[in-house]
Amino acid sequence: MIATPQAGAAGQSSHEPAGCAPLPVAAIAQDGRQDIDALLRDFVTQQRQAGRTVLGLLMAQRDPQTGCRAQMVLTDIDSGEEYLVSQPLGAGSGGCSADPQGFARASHVLRDALERRPDLVVCNRFGSLEAENGGFVAELLALLQHGVPVLTVVAPRHVAAWQRFI
Repeated sequence: MIATPQAGAAGQSSHEPAGCAPLPVAAIAQDGRQDIDALLRDFVTQQRQAGRTVLGLLMAQRDPQTGCRAQMVLTDIDSGEEYLVSQPLGAGSGGCSADPQGFARASHVLRDALERRPDLVVCNRFGSLEAENGGFVAELLALLQHGVPVLTVVAPRHVAAWQRFI
């Protein structure tokens, strides 16, 4: 697990108002040793069975045998609605297959979660788009600024961006 927000010189994270408690955010380091999406799904199921309100988005891959070019789908934890968030780039492409429009369509799930004030919001990843101040950055900031606990996943290549974010 990646630590929760680092305290600054005044004891505050970069998004924390003066005089407030630390932000309720945690990230799981994705090191490739286990199926992080299955781990999150199991955790969400356990929390919901325990009576906690958990909202947000979970990642799944359609046809995972195709490796990194599998279609990425986000699923609304509450409704089960799916959002395709990848785009086909072709076999020879080395670029990121994340589809910003797909993420934009799914972003309402996180905005709606803010209105409902759940016990926890799961955001599938702090990934390439968020590392570049896109993706779900605005929604994550809104949740954190309102004290809604957030859990996400961060790959090693995005840890520095995550640390700047929090």
